[in-house]
Amino acid sequence: MTDPRRDLPSVNALLESASLMPLLQRAPRAVVVEAIRVAIDDARREPGGAPAGDDAWARRVETVMNTHLQPSLRAVFNATGVILHTNLGRAPLAEAAVRAIQDTAAGYSNLEYDIDRGERGSRYVHAVALLRELTGAADAIVVNNCAAGLVLALNTLARGREVLVSRGELIEIGGRFRVPEIMAKSGARLVEVGSTNRTHTSDYAAAMSDRVAAIVKVHRSNFAVAGFVAEASVGELASLARDRQVPVLHDLGSGLLVSLERYGLPGEPTARDSIAAGASLVFMSGDKLLGGPQAGIVAGDPALIARLRSNPLARALRVDKLTLAALQATLALYRDPETVVRSVPVLAMLTAPVVAVRARADAVAARLRGHGIEVAVVDSTASVGGGAFPAARIASVALSITGDAVGVEARLRMGQPPIVGRIADGAVLLDLRSVAAAQDAAFGDALARALS
Repeated sequence: MTDPRRDLPSVNALLESASLMPLLQRAPRAVVVEAIRVAIDDARREPGGAPAGDDAWARRVETVMNTHLQPSLRAVFNATGVILHTNLGRAPLAEAAVRAIQDTAAGYSNLEYDIDRGERGSRYVHAVALLRELTGAADAIVVNNCAAGLVLALNTLARGREVLVSRGELIEIGGRFRVPEIMAKSGARLVEVGSTNRTHTSDYAAAMSDRVAAIVKVHRSNFAVAGFVAEASVGELASLARDRQVPVLHDLGSGLLVSLERYGLPGEPTARDSIAAGASLVFMSGDKLLGGPQAGIVAGDPALIARLRSNPLARALRVDKLTLAALQATLALYRDPETVVRSVPVLAMLTAPVVAVRARADAVAARLRGHGIEVAVVDSTASVGGGAFPAARIASVALSITGDAVGVEARLRMGQPPIVGRIADGAVLLDLRSVAAAQDAAFGDALARALS
């Protein structure tokens, strides 16, 4: 019997086919040639599965080509109900931040040029005025991320010397990175004080010596400790450190700039609170509760910040013009505390009334039913994510799709664009709280395409 694989067309034959001409107009010839080779190889491995006719071959090659041309980093819909989902890029940017990136990226900027003086300037001045205004700090520096800021500070202020830190604050963050290991890379030597559940100011005082260069307090943002617990406050540590003339470094992590207590989210300290309590330096992330781009913000004592700027390591950890543009635009929104919760997407998602989320879910569900897709609207529980408010559970609403949950989840995840949800009790749940309200129409259309 003749092997059907002998009848497979050659690469050149397909290239000359009229059916493939549109592909050559869409993509470089080399890309089309590679897609043809892959399509032929796939058919060779699957006897009897070869496309029948040039049009069928063109569709197969186009599918391969589209996969090849698709960027590895692309937009997805986050319907998990986790607002600050680290795997999905954390905070989506506000419209003002996106416009600032576009304006800065489209041409030249005064990144390191002093317009007033007509001479070389410093990138470290951008966003600093806003940070001073919003945190009450006297100065600030922006680096690549929060961990980088802490490493820079410890390397600058405590390399070769001791740093006091509570045993209850030696936390592990995402990707199995542990704060003590990150801190140790700075060259400082960590001295643990207190116990896992209880650390008092007296524990820090007992460990004080001429070798101590700083006290570090790490906000336990990604887990909660309850019961028989105690910890020293920033104010208490500041009083102790002032007498010993050592700085208090407070790692806030989340980057919260406005209190969310009136929205049912208490307990997360703000940068202004920490500075007012006496912290020498505070450290926070730009892409968590602040709602901006990935960045590490260090704010506080101007003499200490000046030393950080002069450390050669600062150049290795510096941010680019697009990050600074987005951060500056995001910070500017905080000048109006009444509207910032609507203009910064993360805050808008966290503070939206559940009745508003339900109305949106009902509208998307009606849209899907119009396409003949069965979907239910159910109560859900969202979370903040990003290591912030670890115990908070936020009332939400989700679309529930029953049936082959694993298969449905895969179809959504492989859609264009991908939709990432979660499986619970045999159903796929798509939580609307983590989908921006402005994207509801596009979200519904993407669902319809994936499920039709």
